[in-house]
Amino acid sequence: MKKILLITGDFAEDYETMVPYQMLLMVGYEVHAVCPDKKKGDSVKTAIHDFEGDQTYTEKPGHNFQLSYTFDEVKPENYAGLVVVGGRAPEYLRLNKQVIGIVKYFFEKDLPVAALCHGIQILTTAGVVSGRTLTAYPAVGPEVTIAGGTYKEVPPTESVVDGNLVTSPAWPGHPSFIREFLKLLGTKIAL
Repeated sequence: MKKILLITGDFAEDYETMVPYQMLLMVGYEVHAVCPDKKKGDSVKTAIHDFEGDQTYTEKPGHNFQLSYTFDEVKPENYAGLVVVGGRAPEYLRLNKQVIGIVKYFFEKDLPVAALCHGIQILTTAGVVSGRTLTAYPAVGPEVTIAGGTYKEVPPTESVVDGNLVTSPAWPGHPSFIREFLKLLGTKIAL
């Protein structure tokens, strides 16, 4: 069984944590959802971001999401792909040297990476977006440009693929985002 690593944290976006986790389990992957300084069975608090006509998203309490693996036991070479979720967690996760090292490993090995919304902040900090075209939550677009990438604005329901990387602006893009990530992983779903 192929394993996928999913990096999340306290106040990660609820849907951007739970939906990819559940969808990847559904198609048969073993998904290790991890957070620095937490162990298997610990929980992270999530936040629900909604688009209600304001100048930016609103934020409400989400669920307690139980982690399925211990962060300190992660060995990047054991995984077929990486998912980096959005929300507020990337603000502090990008300060963790081990998280940055994991992200760099996946890019150095050209393994599939899926990142959405503010999760791209981790990629820009890792220095892996230079020369790439990707999308993110619009407020993160300037960080992509400063980091040497090309920010592509797309509707929130879409995703952008560049080599081993698939990105999406936010959770409304899950159908496209997960479909493209599964293609990168070589997964085929037949109807």
